[in-house]
Formats: sequence, C-alpha cells, structure tokens
Amino acid sequence: MTSSAPISAPRPAQRFATTRWSLILQTRQRDEVPARAALEELCKAYWLPVYGFMRRQTRDVHEAQDLTQGFFASLLSRDALANLKPELGRFRSFLLAAAKHFVCNEFDRQATVVRGGNIILHSLDFEFGEKQLSQELSRELTPESVFERRWAIAMLDRVLNLLRDEYERNGRQLVFETLSQFLSGDQSGNGYQNASETLHMSSEAVRVAAHRMRKRYRQILRDEIAHTTATPQEIDDEIRQLFAALRRT
Repeated sequence: MTSSAPISAPRPAQRFATTRWSLILQTRQRDEVPARAALEELCKAYWLPVYGFMRRQTRDVHEAQDLTQGFFASLLSRDALANLKPELGRFRSFLLAAAKHFVCNEFDRQATVVRGGNIILHSLDFEFGEKQLSQELSRELTPESVFERRWAIAMLDRVLNLLRDEYERNGRQLVFETLSQFLSGDQSGNGYQNASETLHMSSEAVRVAAHRMRKRYRQILRDEIAHTTATPQEIDDEIRQLFAALRRT
C-alpha cells in the first residue's frame, strides 16, 4: 500500500525581512548586487502581466515586445533601484505603476529599446505569452485588468509548480498527479474512489493526503506572496485581491 505520510516538512520560514522584495527595499541604497538579483528573479517570474499590459497599450505586437524589453531593461538598471518608493511596498503595485510611467515616457519620446539589445532579463518567450494572453486579448479589458488577471494566474501557476517540484523531489509524482485535482476542495462523485484505486490507498487515506496537499498549497501561496510584499500584514489582503482579480474578469 502506498504510504500516505506527508512530504518532508518545509524548512522553517526565514524572518520576513529577508524575503526578496523586502531585500530590495532594504538594500537599494547599500549593496546593489543582492537587490538586483532579487528584483531580476521577481521580474522573470512575473513578466507576463507586464507584457499583457503593454499589449493593451498598442495594437502593434512588435512594439509591445519592444516596450516590455525596454521596461525591464530600465527597471533593472542602476537608477531604478535607487528610486524605489517604500509606499509602493507591494511588488504588484510597484510593477504596474512603473509600467504605466514607462509607457507614458516612451510614447512621449516615440522611441523604444530595440528588441534583443543589451537586456538583463533574458528569455522572454513572447510566442508563449501570446498564447497565454489569447483570452484576455479577445475581450475588452483595460490594460490594468489584464495585468491584474495575469498577475494572479502567474502567482497561482508558480505556486502549483513549486508544489509539484516538492512532491517530485520526494518521489511522489503520482500522488501529486492524482490528488492535485482536489486542490480546490473535496469533490463529489467517484473522485476519491478512483484516486484510491490509482494509488492503492483507502478512500480515507486519500482524503487525508488531499487535505495535506491543500494545506501545503496554501502555505506555499502565502510564502510566495510574502516575497512580493513589504510587510507580513499585507499578505492576507494581497491574497484577497488576487482572487478578486480572477473573479472580476
């Protein structure tokens, strides 16, 4: 019988001050290297919301790609770190405000950074981005709505991938593949019965394993959101706004 024991316990959470976004805020006037690395990591994880925002700013796909590349080149420059504002403590808010500011300046100058230039943030897969944005681009959504929806989707996708990686590292890939369907809650019908047959576990053991998976998913979500906020008090509100963005669109 397959064991229903939980996956290895997560490492104790670090003090909130060491999360990536807080690191950027704290080090912007001291050691630039860790701040730049932290900012680049966040940008790589959440570039698609910015691209969606840019696609709503212009009908020209190539111009939107230029704007996105140029934006991240500007954001990751030396001056950007020095100008970060503490009141924009949530990375989501900061990123959207910075994108708006960049677009206004670029349209005023009528110039964009040439794609493929000296950009720190590499490997922006715009073909993938176009496929992912097809639903939003087929509807009359504001640039801000596209950004917020894509931010929420990117966050949840990242959390799911982190959870999947955790199970795979513990040799429990089949458990993840079978039970991830229950992450949104208990299912009626034969869901648990089918899962118990697949995993050679009792139905009750499947329920327990699914409960543990949902609990771990929620913890990873909180941890990931903590990386994008400046204080722990903002986490719950950021979670509410994340799901509200999905419901609005």
